Amino acid sequence: MPPLLSIIIPAYNEETRLPISLNKIITFLETQPYEYQILIVENGSQDRTFEIAADFQRRYPFVRAISEERAGKGLAVRRGMLEAQGDYRFIADADLSMPIEEVSLFLPPVAPEYDVAIASREVHGAERIGEPAYRHWIGRMFNMLVRLITLPGIHDTQCGFKCFKSEVVDELFREQTLDGWTFDVEILYIARKRGFRIVEIPIHWYFNPGSRVNILRDSIAMFLDLIRIRLNDLRGIYGSESVND
Repeated sequence: MPPLLSIIIPAYNEETRLPISLNKIITFLETQPYEYQILIVENGSQDRTFEIAADFQRRYPFVRAISEERAGKGLAVRRGMLEAQGDYRFIADADLSMPIEEVSLFLPPVAPEYDVAIASREVHGAERIGEPAYRHWIGRMFNMLVRLITLPGIHDTQCGFKCFKSEVVDELFREQTLDGWTFDVEILYIARKRGFRIVEIPIHWYFNPGSRVNILRDSIAMFLDLIRIRLNDLRGIYGSESVND
């Protein structure tokens, strides 16, 4: 029998935060009644991230450490999603800015019916804790562009915690073309295009000052990726149906 839950952790230069987060995740999972697995996908790190992941793999039979030579969060998530076995496949940032206990909101019997569930910091019931105002407004400006260009109606595409039913993983992630930060906008675009059910689930989110995002450089790259997604759609890369039909 496959596990109910796979947790996929993309990890780039995370030797400091990864062991702390893994210990929290494992402590929580060991109290749960269902089967589970953790996949840590290290990609392109220059520190001890993979060595730490491999140590956890040796200690816990439900942990798997994967090394991907090329950098890119989207690449790491794609690898983890396609190699996971769980009925529900959950992306978790290595900083664990969402309390791991809230993963239960994405699983039955608590979760609503969905194909893709997004942890949201913006819908009713969500709360951001400790985030500087300037970071919040930069995020909201980017989300405004996301809604204008690609995904109208979705309030928070960039939160690093998302869950996918196993039935839709192959169809979405094998169509993915972006390897960087904007991969999740592309995945959600494809999901909406294919008619999959997307829901936003409110969470508590704690700001972590160790973010890997370079605000200026990465914001420009992410904006260009939004244009690339629409161009890909016009070229028929995602299929013949239009997301706005």
